[in-house]
Amino acid sequence: MSANSGHLGGITEADIAHFLANNPAFFERHAELLASITLTSPHGQRAVSLQERQMEMLRERIKGLEMRIVEMIRHGQENLAIADRIHRTTRRLLLTTDAALLPTRLVETLKHEFLIPQAGIRLWGVAPEHEAQAWAQGASDDVRTFAASLTLPFCGANSGFEAARWLTEGEAAGGPVASLAMLPLRQGDACFGLLVLGSPDPTRYAADMGTDFLARIAEVASAALSRLRAPAAA
Repeated sequence: MSANSGHLGGITEADIAHFLANNPAFFERHAELLASITLTSPHGQRAVSLQERQMEMLRERIKGLEMRIVEMIRHGQENLAIADRIHRTTRRLLLTTDAALLPTRLVETLKHEFLIPQAGIRLWGVAPEHEAQAWAQGASDDVRTFAASLTLPFCGANSGFEAARWLTEGEAAGGPVASLAMLPLRQGDACFGLLVLGSPDPTRYAADMGTDFLARIAEVASAALSRLRAPAAA
């Protein structure tokens, strides 16, 4: 029978592995085996001792843990940077005393802080003194129904969404809208607007991306822009 066989005289490799796992003192009683056993190194065809192979496995495990730690630190730094941008956006909205400037100020700040090439906003049900504003025009019933149906920000490819046209009106937006994020604006259960972020990069707003920070932006924007709603709708 071959030495590589998994079954030796009625004893299987699983039996041996089970015995060694449950009898750690075996190698203390037979320490000479540790020095005599050799294995093939994964980094070449040379033979290495069992201790050396264990050290190689330990170094590989440590390297994997180090890479995970570096990745965690990178994600933490990115999340902190995003939180700082949201903080600065919130601060600028709080410092805006003229409520009529809030929608434009919000869009400008988001584009600056998050390097967003295209952004637009529409509100409905606003107070009479704001009905003539550009951001209070052009939201069809279909857009309002779609916005009201969103429980979370929508991210994905632009498949001909009406709201995507808001991003190119009156400005050179840097290319066609390939992907977008649409954030519903709410006060309580009522949806009163839609904030749209777009990009010519089809991967900027992917359908599988996380929306936690977008949801926070929507909450901040909703709280600030709720001042523009008509008294009966508020």
